Amino acid sequence: MHELEFDKDLIRRYDKAGPRYTSYPTAVQFHDGFGPDEYRRQAALSNQQGRPLSLYFHLPFCNTVCFYCACSKIITANRRRANPYLQRLHREIELQSELFDTTRPVDQLHWGGGTPTFISHDEMRELMAKTREHFQLLDDDTGEYSIEIDPREADRETIALLRELGFNRISLGVQDFDPAVQKAVNRIQSEAQIAEVLEAVREYGFRSTSFDLIYGLPLQSVDSFSRTLDKVVALGPERLSIFNYAHLPDLFKSQRQINAEDLPGPDEKLAILKYSIEKLTEAGYVYIGMDHFAKPDDELAVAQRNGTLYRNFQGYSTHADCDLIAMGMTAIGKVADSYSQNVKTVEEYYQCIDQDQLPIFRGLTLDADDLLRREIINQLICHFTLSFPVVEAAFGIRVAEYFATELEELATLQEDGLLQLDERGITVLSAGKLLIRNICMVFDKYLRQQQTRRYSKVI
Repeated sequence: MHELEFDKDLIRRYDKAGPRYTSYPTAVQFHDGFGPDEYRRQAALSNQQGRPLSLYFHLPFCNTVCFYCACSKIITANRRRANPYLQRLHREIELQSELFDTTRPVDQLHWGGGTPTFISHDEMRELMAKTREHFQLLDDDTGEYSIEIDPREADRETIALLRELGFNRISLGVQDFDPAVQKAVNRIQSEAQIAEVLEAVREYGFRSTSFDLIYGLPLQSVDSFSRTLDKVVALGPERLSIFNYAHLPDLFKSQRQINAEDLPGPDEKLAILKYSIEKLTEAGYVYIGMDHFAKPDDELAVAQRNGTLYRNFQGYSTHADCDLIAMGMTAIGKVADSYSQNVKTVEEYYQCIDQDQLPIFRGLTLDADDLLRREIINQLICHFTLSFPVVEAAFGIRVAEYFATELEELATLQEDGLLQLDERGITVLSAGKLLIRNICMVFDKYLRQQQTRRYSKVI
């Protein structure tokens, strides 16, 4: 179990902008010199390596807009708009499957959005059938097959269907139970709706449920959020994510609907975070890292104890050894030694698919230095420790020479009590766990080169 020390002065001093490290290098480094041809080369390399597969499907449609949202989405009440998109998605499944050895098992599958449950039950069945036709889905429930759920878009029948289709994990967008906060961000949903979905999830034997919460939303306070946490703890999801709301209205148009004067100030936000950590720890949740908590017997906590936890574009993962094939507009994948992203607009997506072209418009092939730094950042962000001898043996370097500049910077973090540094490695201390992004940033070569930083604050 990871003990946390909440040092307000330390947090204030280190609370600067930085990546969330769902990848390294981050998407800021993707470039349009990486296209379909390079992706095909990486797919061929992936087949030689033979790792299991992970499939991600981006379903961008939402019935209403949540003002805080920074996701790629299409807001529409017209359900028929999903069908043309899904037909292209089916074709992309065919195009992608032609590149891969489809006897490789699919250990992970994820539907994200948008709101995946925006589509009809028949459309869900067709999408999963098309996937199963072209990829080797598991039938024994050992994979991690997950879906993001809007409680307003799912009933008991929907949950039963998702289990029948093979899903065994569900993530529920809760955000906040307070009616005033819900109104301020245009996401009105009752406690009864969430409880009904959770009851069905347990009735139909899903392995795990995660709640997404957000702190820093308009009209939130420690008192109001404490009532939300009381209700969350009573419902007892296996996992929790408590995200910091980053108000960036210049980047995300929907956030302009939020009254900035209603946002809690920095001190109140820190107080909400501190209370949340104390409340969830008292309730028996383990701090995984980067806003994530889990019950001790959840597979996420078990993977962390076993040293097998990994981080990817969906957050923390128990399957580190998968190549991620991402499909749908804006979707980001990881194949062999590369990252790639699909085109960002639905019009571009349709145009590519209608011409039987992979819709990839940018990406990155990782070099040896990228792979080394990615492994270091992954170890730190997942396990709060790094063994220098293990790194040296795996990558054929001497840490003291290769990372001389970084070690000097880490010495300052050690003086501030964030970590313990010696010739054997790095151990992140309790005061440094909330600031793990700052520690990882020391090893980010590209961050040193950037003149501007397009990231949220770390807390």
